[in-house]
Order: sequence, then structure tokens, then C-alpha cells
Amino acid sequence: MKDGMGKVSKRNGIGTWAALALTALALAGCGGVENDYNYGGVTFTGKAKPVKGDRTSFVSTAGPASASLDGAIGGANYEGIKYCIDYLGTSDIEWQVGPDTPRQQLDLSDNRVTFRGRCVE
Repeated sequence: MKDGMGKVSKRNGIGTWAALALTALALAGCGGVENDYNYGGVTFTGKAKPVKGDRTSFVSTAGPASASLDGAIGGANYEGIKYCIDYLGTSDIEWQVGPDTPRQQLDLSDNRVTFRGRCVE
């Protein structure tokens, strides 16, 4: 930045960078929990973990299913997609148990829905 004399003012440049850095830190804190999925005004927490010995296969969960089964299904689906993108760079999934599984066949325990899938490269 230039001051009124046409010279570069280091003080203003440092202040600008400091303000930008503080703004970035403040915004980073506003994002909430990374694994949250919102549906119908309810927040569903989830996670996905690889199956031991096969990084392309995973198990994803989300809940509370009692608040909304559709929301829990969406959360587990989101976690599976995020897992595949993070680890293999693809969102293509071959589901063993997933969002298209009939509701009566879903794995529901501990108020969470559980999906099983494999990332397709």
C-alpha cells in the first residue's frame, strides 16, 4: 500500500495481513463440526471408517435415527461419499447396505443407521 507521499508503507501492509489472518481464523471457527449433516432443521452426526485390510471398503454411520430416519440415511450417505472422495478421489460407491436399501433391512442400532460400501475407482 502507498501512503500519501507515494512510498510503500510497511506498517499498513502488515496491519492488513494481520487483519486478514484474524478474519480467516474467526471464519474457520464458524464452520461447526465437519461431520455434521443437517436435515429438516436437525443435525445428524456421522463418521466413516475403513474396513480393516481394505481401504476401498468402509462403514459409515449417522444418527440420531429417532429424530428422522431420512436424516440419518442422508448423513450416512454423506459420510460414505466424503470418505471415498477423501481417500480415493471418487464419489462412486458400490453399496452393500446403503441409501437404496429397503428401510426394513437397514442396520439400526444405538440410534444410528449403518451403511457398508466400497469406493469404486
